[in-house]
Amino acid sequence: MAHEKFNVAGMTCGACQAHVNRAVSRLPGVSTVAVNLLSGSMAVDYDETQLSAEDICTAVDRAGYGATPADAAPAAGSGQQSAPAARLESPTKKLEATAEAMKTRLIVSLVFWAPLFYLGMGHMFHWPLPAVFTDHMHSMTLALTLLLLTVPIVFANRAYFVNGWKSTLRGAPTMDALVAIGAAASLGWSVYAMYAMADMLAMKDPMGAMEMGMDNLYFEAAGTILTLVTVGKYLETRSKSKTGGAIEKLIDLAPKRATVVLDDGTEHEVAVEAIQLGQTVRVRPGESIPVDGVVLEGSSAVDESALTGESMPAEKNPGDTVSAATINRTGSFTFRATRVGADTNLAKIIQLVEDANATKAPISRLADQVAAVFVPVVIAIALVTFIAWIIVTGNANEALTAAVAVLVISCPCALGLATPVAIMVGTGKGAEMGILFKSAEALETLRGVGSVVLDKTGTVTQGKPAVTDVLPATRADGTPACSEKQLMKLAAALERGSEHPLAEAVMARAGEMGIVARVVEDFQAVPGRGVTAREGQNRIAAGNAALMGELGVAVDEHRLDELAQAGKTPLLFAKNGELMGIIAVADEVKPTSKAAIAALRELGVSVKMLTGDNRRTAEAIARQVGLAAGDVIADVMPADKERQVRELQAAGQKVAMVGDGINDSPALARADVGLAIGTGADIAKEGADVVLMRSDLMDVARAVELSRAVIRNIKQDLFWALIYNGCGIPLAAGVFYPLTGWQLSPMFGAAAMSLSSLCVVSNALRLRAFKPKVAQ
Repeated sequence: MAHEKFNVAGMTCGACQAHVNRAVSRLPGVSTVAVNLLSGSMAVDYDETQLSAEDICTAVDRAGYGATPADAAPAAGSGQQSAPAARLESPTKKLEATAEAMKTRLIVSLVFWAPLFYLGMGHMFHWPLPAVFTDHMHSMTLALTLLLLTVPIVFANRAYFVNGWKSTLRGAPTMDALVAIGAAASLGWSVYAMYAMADMLAMKDPMGAMEMGMDNLYFEAAGTILTLVTVGKYLETRSKSKTGGAIEKLIDLAPKRATVVLDDGTEHEVAVEAIQLGQTVRVRPGESIPVDGVVLEGSSAVDESALTGESMPAEKNPGDTVSAATINRTGSFTFRATRVGADTNLAKIIQLVEDANATKAPISRLADQVAAVFVPVVIAIALVTFIAWIIVTGNANEALTAAVAVLVISCPCALGLATPVAIMVGTGKGAEMGILFKSAEALETLRGVGSVVLDKTGTVTQGKPAVTDVLPATRADGTPACSEKQLMKLAAALERGSEHPLAEAVMARAGEMGIVARVVEDFQAVPGRGVTAREGQNRIAAGNAALMGELGVAVDEHRLDELAQAGKTPLLFAKNGELMGIIAVADEVKPTSKAAIAALRELGVSVKMLTGDNRRTAEAIARQVGLAAGDVIADVMPADKERQVRELQAAGQKVAMVGDGINDSPALARADVGLAIGTGADIAKEGADVVLMRSDLMDVARAVELSRAVIRNIKQDLFWALIYNGCGIPLAAGVFYPLTGWQLSPMFGAAAMSLSSLCVVSNALRLRAFKPKVAQ
């Protein structure tokens, strides 16, 4: 099954989106289609044995639109292609270019519309007009002047007519068809009126000709409809260009030039896309890091907030990794380029956000279904309205007014924009916060989860052991057997040759204390118990209580039990048969874990912790983060994690799984929504629906809040779009005319239609100011 993205040209409304979707989904071998009106893109999953990308493009062309495969990503690790951040043409740039073109049309329209509207409506509002336009002997002068002022407006906005008639002839009318039919009806009736005026003038009835012109010339209505629709389109496009602000910020962070250090030590400035894998790059204070790499020489504090959302700069020393688009704040350093082009973290983040924008949330299906049949239904309603007014009133003028008003007020743009603009702003806001949604479906599903399952190691805890307590033993006379530093020296001597994670924790603490491990002799490992050695004339040992028992060393069982109850692993150290002390090691809880669990509960989500550790250790961690014993699932083998999630789902719960390890991947894939901690294994990120760039559990609660805010915004947009059309169409058709005596002008209908789309986009833009309330 192939997955490919396409650029789609010519879409202007939700009906266009629905027609493209329907044209492609009917092809044999297509499994899923997601058409995005906002970005002009389409993602298709299809069977390559039955279909090709060319076949898909042909189907879109036959539907009246244009499609081309999106540019293929550079080969991974090639180092030959330009970095996406430096060359990517974002949706925002495309929308800005569209807005500039629309601006030219708008200026031309407004220049000719102002005198057209003044002359056409002057008699109604008794505005002062030149005598030549008010004298009934010169009524044709007014008509010809209105026609001449209308022609440039029609020419500037000819795209509505071209696209509208094409779509109508193909049996799939769009918003442009509604505008074109409405404007054409007004123009056609006005031209008919001009011929009638000419006949009256020929019959020496100038007064009748003037009255005919006042009542039946609709040139200003046609010009106003086209101008107001263009005003709305321009404002809408300008507003939509702000929805991709998060991606724009990421792209702008990537530098265009970089300093490469050659083998002879000389430095040369090159374009970022020219950097090759393995090359050495120098970064000075204040500069952005151009590609991903590993620090070789020097140290600095690097601002990674653009990628992770973490406000505090990260210290970077030789051996540490750095990422493209992060900012070097202090010292100068060199690094070796390890990932360039499409392989960089920045490029992958941008790709994830774009992929999420290209997908469709389940909630958008209603809008798609309505938009697919909306325009033909509106045309039918307009036709029925015209006939009904003719039958009831016998007045063709009023019948035309009602029919045209129905056409221009019924644009389905608001329906088509309701979902994609909110998704784009929401996923962009998530990226700013270090939360990457891989699909719109994940964004929608997360808001309804009732249970969150947390992997313990690396998710709730730091993921690696650290020394928590250094406890020198106390002799029978009450004196300490040694000092803390002496105990750590003894521990360092015994653990220096071990690769065990607990030994690494001990050596890390010794290094912090400036202790240099001494060399020991006769080193022996006792499987399952510990190690023994000789230091000079002293016999020393490190291990568990079983080893101490074998060596005849007395231990404090009560102290060991206390440490175990706290979830800590005690390491006992002895010299010449005497206990020297205990060093406790534990996988410490992350600083925000307890607050994150409390925030999730405040959001109405139940929390469970899943771990392979024994129950006593698991419950000790649970107590630290505010979880009850019943919320802990312990002694779980890696292969059983997926089964635990499945059992929760079978009980009727919608489950989100949060993990970071390879053994979490099946559970992440099984869950309704899988969230991978960004610092975890790559395979976990691949199997997850959401990637949390920071190793911070609080981002789970933030993601849930953001999901709920986005879906709430979409529901608001869909509600008002449907209510707008539900009320606007009957009003325009004249259903309320017998009660109010007021008929909606097509010009007001055009203004209302444009305003509805603008309101939808503006409502979505409110998400840019989103701030989590619970997960602060």
